[in-house]
Order: sequence, then C-alpha cells, then structure tokens
Amino acid sequence: MNEFFSRTEMLIGEAALDKLKTSSVALFGVGGVGGFVAEALARAGVGRIDIFDNDTVSKSNINRQIIADSETIGMNKTEAAAKRLKKINPDIIVNCFNMFVLPENIDEIDFSCYDYVVDAIDTVSGKIAIIVKAKEFDIPVISSMGTGNKLDATQFEIADIYKTSVCPLARVMRLEMKKRGIKKLKVLFSKEEPIKPLNPSFNEKGKPIPGSISFVPSVAGLIIGGEVIKDLIK
Repeated sequence: MNEFFSRTEMLIGEAALDKLKTSSVALFGVGGVGGFVAEALARAGVGRIDIFDNDTVSKSNINRQIIADSETIGMNKTEAAAKRLKKINPDIIVNCFNMFVLPENIDEIDFSCYDYVVDAIDTVSGKIAIIVKAKEFDIPVISSMGTGNKLDATQFEIADIYKTSVCPLARVMRLEMKKRGIKKLKVLFSKEEPIKPLNPSFNEKGKPIPGSISFVPSVAGLIIGGEVIKDLIK
C-alpha cells in the first residue's frame, strides 16, 4: 500500500486507486476553481494532469487561489500549480500548456489521450470549444459555471446544463449547447443570486470584474474534483 494514499485506499480500494494512478485529466483553467480541482485530483492519486492556462499569478489572486502566495506572484499559473502538485505527489505527471484556449487553437490539443476533461475557464467561446471537442472524442467533461459575486458555497449543485437556473453564465451556456445539438453536459452551478459588488471594478475593456472570497471558488473546485474522481472509478 502506498502510504501517501493509504486513507484513500481504505475508502475506494486498491483497484480504484490503480485506476486513478493510470488516469489522465485535462484541466482548463487553474485559478480559483481550477486550482482546487487540481489539488483534489493530485491528493486522490490521479497520475497525470495536463494544465492549460495563459495567466500569471497576481496579488489579487491571493484571496482565493490555492496556487497564489507571496512567493508565486508573477509566475505562470501552470508553473505554480505544477510545483505545488509535485510537492504533494512526486510521482505525478504534470504537463503545462501556457495557452489561452479559444476556438481558433482548440485543434492544437490532442484530446484523444484524456480520460476526463475539466472546464474551469471564464471565456464563453473557450468553454464552448472545450466542451464541443470533448464531446467529439466522447470524453467525459464537466464545466464550471459562475462562482463570482457569491457568498453562499452551500448552494452549489451538480446538474445537467438543461436543469440549471439562476446562474447567468449557465443561461448563456444552455442556449449555446442547444444551438450545437449537445443534449447533456454535467456542470457545477449555484442557485444563489449574484451579489452586487460594493466597490465595483472594471477591466481594461470596461467589463465588470466579479467580486470573490476565499471559501466559494474553493468549494466549487473540490466538488468538481470529487465528481471527476467518482466518475473515473465507477
């Protein structure tokens, strides 16, 4: 028994642990949600995680992103995540791809080598491209809906995209999935009404930046990680 995962093996058994060790997961986005997805997967013994993210760690990430601290500011998020995951499990394989995934470059990624795909990015066009490609390859995929401007982590649910409500991002994704003939999609979403920020901020394009807090995206990421693990060992 590998002592690193001895407590996990007590719950799921040796065969399931071996399945996780030989599994490969593509993780798109390693921010507030994605960082905790990676954490859950690595601590459960998943053998390979490919991380796709083009961002660097900033001071404003520290309030909610597990890879962000005073020592990782300015690092590529993929690099910061890989360094952390290797500390957790030295045997894990982590491949870093510093790219902003869009429909224009999605074909550069070889989806055929993955057992599961996790979409934890914010850009709608990128989310659609990831999901469509995963469906083309018949690979299980889970997509994170909005976690910004929320304070109640107990309202997160796992559901099919067509059974979601309240979440503005889920509303957009329902329409886009229907347009593309995608009949089902596992997502994480919240029924909590978005909170209006007290001191709103805007990015360089004038788009509102959502408020966030430590305990909301983290919970979302751990729930998603749990779904991936449970699906892999079914």
